[in-house]
Amino acid sequence: MKLKKPGLLPRIVIAIALGIGAGYLMPEWGVRVFATYNAIFSEFLGFIIPLLIVAFVAPAIADVGRGAGKMLAATAGVAYLATLLAGFGSFAVSDALFPSMITPTGVNDVAEAGELPGPFFTVAMPPLMGVSSALVLAFVLGLGTAALPQGNAMKRVLDNLRDIITGVVNGAILPLLPLYIFGIFLGITMSGQVVGILSTFAKIIAVIFVMHIAILVLQFGVAAFFSRGSRNPLKLLSGMLPAYFTALGTQSSAATIPVTLERAVSIGVPRQVAGFTIPLCATIHMSGSTLKIVACAVALMLTNGMPYTTGMFAALIFMMGVTIIAAPGVPGGSIMASLGVLSSILGFSEADNALMIALYITMDSFGTACNVTGDGAISIIIARLFPRATETD
Repeated sequence: MKLKKPGLLPRIVIAIALGIGAGYLMPEWGVRVFATYNAIFSEFLGFIIPLLIVAFVAPAIADVGRGAGKMLAATAGVAYLATLLAGFGSFAVSDALFPSMITPTGVNDVAEAGELPGPFFTVAMPPLMGVSSALVLAFVLGLGTAALPQGNAMKRVLDNLRDIITGVVNGAILPLLPLYIFGIFLGITMSGQVVGILSTFAKIIAVIFVMHIAILVLQFGVAAFFSRGSRNPLKLLSGMLPAYFTALGTQSSAATIPVTLERAVSIGVPRQVAGFTIPLCATIHMSGSTLKIVACAVALMLTNGMPYTTGMFAALIFMMGVTIIAAPGVPGGSIMASLGVLSSILGFSEADNALMIALYITMDSFGTACNVTGDGAISIIIARLFPRATETD
C-alpha cells in the first residue's frame, strides 16, 4: 500500500522541530552546509518573486478586465474593500496589543554580528526587475491584454507563463521549503532565541484566530444590513460553516467553490448571483490572508526591534490587496506572492521572510476558511445591489 505524502503544514512543523533539535547538536561544518543551502535558496526565491507577480497578477487582471457589466466591477470593488478593511483592522489590533505581548529578541542582530556560521559560498541570482516594476508591468500587460480581442495570442502567453511559474512553485519551491525552514530554525536555536520565537508564535496565533472570527461576524453583519428585511448575521454565518470547515481541510479556495456555492444559495443568495460571485471571489477576496500577513509582519518587526509606521503598513495593505489576487492554488500561495512587498516596503530580510512563511503556513487553513466564508457575505451584498440579476428565476 502506497503511503500518502504528508501535506506542507506537517512538513513545516517537522522541519521546525528538527531544526530546533539539530541546533543543540550539529557541528559547525554541518551548520555551514545548511547555511549554504539557505543562501542559494533565498537567492532563487528573490529571483522568482517578481516573475511570480507578473505571472499571476497579469492574467487575473486580463480575466477580470475582459468581463463586462457593472456587477463584475461591484464584486471586485466590494472584495477589495473587504480585504483592505481586514488588513487595516488587523494592523490596528496588532499595533495595540502586540507591543505589550512581544519582547524583542534581536535574532537578526545576532546573525548580522557574525556570531552564526556563514555559508561556504553562495550563487548570486539578481532578479530581472524590482517588485514595483513587476507590479506595474503586470498591470500594463493585464489591462492591455483585456483590451485585445477574445482568444488573443497574448492571453495565451500569459496563461502559459502562469502555468510555468505554478510548476516552479509546486515542483521546486514548496518541496524545498521545509529544508529552508529547517536551516532558519537551526540558526535561531544556535543564537539562543528559539524559546522567544516560539512564544511569539503562540501569542500571534491566538490573537489572529480571534481576529478572523471577528472579521467574519463583521462581514455578515454588513451583509445582513444590506439584505432585504431583517436577517440575523449569526444565522447567515452559521449557514456558511460547511464551507468554512471544508476550506480548513482543503486549504484551497478554488477546491471549496462547489460547497461555497451551495451554501451561499442556501442562505438566500440567488443562484445566478452566487454562480458569478463565488468563483470570482475565490481569487480576488483575501480578507483572511491579508489579516494574517499584516499581523505576522507587525509581530515580526516588534520581535526584531524594527521601527514601523502606519504609512508603511498602509502602503503594504494597498499593494498586497493586488499582489495576492489569483495567488497560486497551493498552500501558502498568498504569502509567497507577498514576499516581494514585505521586502520592498518593510525591509524584510531572507530570514524574516522565512519566519513569515513558517508562521503563515501554520495558520494557512484558517485564513483560507475566512476568505471562503466571507465570499458568502459579499454575495449577499451583490444580490442586494443587483436585484434585476434574478429576474429570470
